[in-house]
Amino acid sequence: MHTEFEFTLPRGYVDESGQLHRNGRMRLATAVDEIEAVEHPKVQEKESYLPVLLLGRVVTQLGTLPAVGPRIIAQLYAADFAYLQDLYLRLNSPEPVWMTAVCPHCSQEFQLQVAPLQA
Repeated sequence: MHTEFEFTLPRGYVDESGQLHRNGRMRLATAVDEIEAVEHPKVQEKESYLPVLLLGRVVTQLGTLPAVGPRIIAQLYAADFAYLQDLYLRLNSPEPVWMTAVCPHCSQEFQLQVAPLQA
């Protein structure tokens, strides 16, 4: 069974030296990941910080960075953060995920079922 999955960020993280990091790996979340993140003082203070902590725990690699954690996740562009949140849900949800999509031809919105990734 696969427990880690490769990804490529849409934009990428630019480190202090100007190097771009787009390719990475995310592992499946454990119960402890979710419990400890929910109980973290930063999340108790501001609930919207929960995804930052969760992603900081499960993103195991990003380019050639020596480590990935909440500080790196918090500095991602919004598009990359949204991409990782979607990937997290697809990897860790036992049920299909529903998303709103827009037809490129008529601009009509519709619901799209995205199946979870298979481990």
